[in-house]
Amino acid sequence: MRTNITRTVRLLAALAVGAGAAAGCGGGKADNGGVEVRSSESAPQLGDRARQVADAWNGSKAAEVWHEGYYPLEAVVQLPENGLRSTADRSAYETGNFDLRGELPAAPRKAGRVAWKSGYSITMQVMGAEKAYKALDRDSSPGPRLTVTEAKLGEMTVGTSRGPATVPAWLFTLDGYDTPLKRAAVSPSKLPEPPIKPLGQEVPTDVLAPLGGLANVAQDSRSVTVAATHGSCDNGPAVDALETSDSVVLSASVVGSKDGNCPGAKLSEKVTVELDRPVGNRIVLDAFTGRPVPYSEWPGASQSWS
Repeated sequence: MRTNITRTVRLLAALAVGAGAAAGCGGGKADNGGVEVRSSESAPQLGDRARQVADAWNGSKAAEVWHEGYYPLEAVVQLPENGLRSTADRSAYETGNFDLRGELPAAPRKAGRVAWKSGYSITMQVMGAEKAYKALDRDSSPGPRLTVTEAKLGEMTVGTSRGPATVPAWLFTLDGYDTPLKRAAVSPSKLPEPPIKPLGQEVPTDVLAPLGGLANVAQDSRSVTVAATHGSCDNGPAVDALETSDSVVLSASVVGSKDGNCPGAKLSEKVTVELDRPVGNRIVLDAFTGRPVPYSEWPGASQSWS
């Protein structure tokens, strides 16, 4: 099957965080003393691995299951219209500081429907309002809080691997706001068993490294932004893309690594990958893990599915 030539893409908006997947100065295994730099000689070639992953997924049973499921590619929480009004409210939301005034509705007895514009739909179990609320109310620390006064079942639109979908959602009324905060009331479908095994951590990160997650798919679907990790004494990460008619395989690596031991801190950057054509319904895959790249909130590490 014909594929496009892989290419290195430019880095955007370096935003460092002190956590992430395995990354180092030149690869190797991290310990409390830092990262041991290892040679990439005899390591698998980046392009070969991407092609293996693409070939394994293209036309596979796993791909069939993936295309029939519900996998969000954007946040499953939508703020009130025009967003949160104050710094205090934004801080409360980001830390998960909520208060509940009153009682939440009981879990619905009927299943819900996730529907796409194509006419395709699937029936899924609807989570209770209490479970959805607890996903928001993650903290009990002192500080600003958002108060939920009511909840009712409604709908929202979520970007997914199959395009925008209408999904059941809990609409939470916030004290002081005219429009609700929405939270999807269905959980993502179970991931299919990948048709290829992940690479081991012995692979140097200047050859291939796991991605931190999918941060954004452009509105025109012509680019994707991912979180890529690296160490503290290199020139940062790079991401290559191998496109086929069925998949987009992303290969992350660390560039400009230096010999010697480096501090063990992990950094993360957003990397935007420009594509030759829109993602469409193609699967975005991680060459290292051999799995679909999960959507994750930036700069946090909370993933919508795994």
